[in-house]
Amino acid sequence: MPKSHVLRFNPSKFQENILGWYHQNQRALPWRVVGRDKTDPYKVWMSEIMLQQTTVPAVIPYFLKFTEQWPTVVDLADADDAEVMAAWAGLGYYARARNLLKCARVVARELNGKFPKDLDGLLELPGVGPYTAAAIMAIAYGQPATVVDGNIERITSRIFAIEDAYPEGKKIVHQNAHRLFEKIEVWEQQDIKAYPQALMDIGAGICTPKNPSCGLCPVQRFCKAFAEGQAEAYPVKAAKKAVPIRHGDVYWITDGKGNIIVEKRPDNRMLGGMVGLPTSDWDINKGKRSENSLNLQEILQSPLKIGKIYHVFTHFRLELAVWVVAMPDLKKLLKYSPDLMIVNTHMVELNKIGLPTLFLKAARLAHKNV
Repeated sequence: MPKSHVLRFNPSKFQENILGWYHQNQRALPWRVVGRDKTDPYKVWMSEIMLQQTTVPAVIPYFLKFTEQWPTVVDLADADDAEVMAAWAGLGYYARARNLLKCARVVARELNGKFPKDLDGLLELPGVGPYTAAAIMAIAYGQPATVVDGNIERITSRIFAIEDAYPEGKKIVHQNAHRLFEKIEVWEQQDIKAYPQALMDIGAGICTPKNPSCGLCPVQRFCKAFAEGQAEAYPVKAAKKAVPIRHGDVYWITDGKGNIIVEKRPDNRMLGGMVGLPTSDWDINKGKRSENSLNLQEILQSPLKIGKIYHVFTHFRLELAVWVVAMPDLKKLLKYSPDLMIVNTHMVELNKIGLPTLFLKAARLAHKNV
């Protein structure tokens, strides 16, 4: 693509174009308030936690479920841990759910059910980092803050054609993102609330990672990457490292009468706090087995391997061999750990207890082969 002329960056004109586009094209999302109605910081906080590393379409049904079941932060604080973890099942990154509960309980029990209205106070809450705190300040309270999510990072890197490669270049991008928010402190609250959401919508719908729709962009004339014909090249990413593969075993321990053993996973393990099928440890060394909450020597007297399942986590891929173990009397296993329990194997029941996607894969394989 031939190079085109780019205007010198003008914050006020850039911002005017962004807001003008947003008022005509904003997405209808359940956590947004249209017009001058009061924005609920609880819903802003809830949506921002759920949206971390998760797409909007995936989040919407969970957000609606959570806010219907627990309409206030006090309701969420009073909820049972297992019930919340089960409701979160399938959304992934389960540490977010644990921090959600911790934060709700701090706000409800130590702050009289009110979220702090200052940045420092928000940053003291469990699971609230600089981005989430800035988003609450701007979107919930209409206070000036530089809000930088992945969409705004991408816009910034392209507007200024920042050539520093990630991950080191991320700091440079964040420094430049402040230029997008210059002088917003003089705006009306409604515009301060709308502006970061407008940038997010442009990043999600126009300035996309692949095949950006530059022809529709309201600020293309300020964009150096567009002028170079290289928008998709930004942000610059360093070569990806090989993702390690971990291996292990997962056990479908059944009495043959429609019941199986499940366990509540320890908080310090992956998927901590969730209900799952018993597993060995997940090790880099293929074929190496280790003890878990069950006495494997007892349950592995006559195991039947029925296949493998695969799952991708942020920093590694997992390969688990699925073993079926027949045990007529499941109750005798309960003595090994208070975290073990017996449940019905019907998929409806397994969904009710909130099995994470990883274990649902094993359950489906077992249903096909047992």
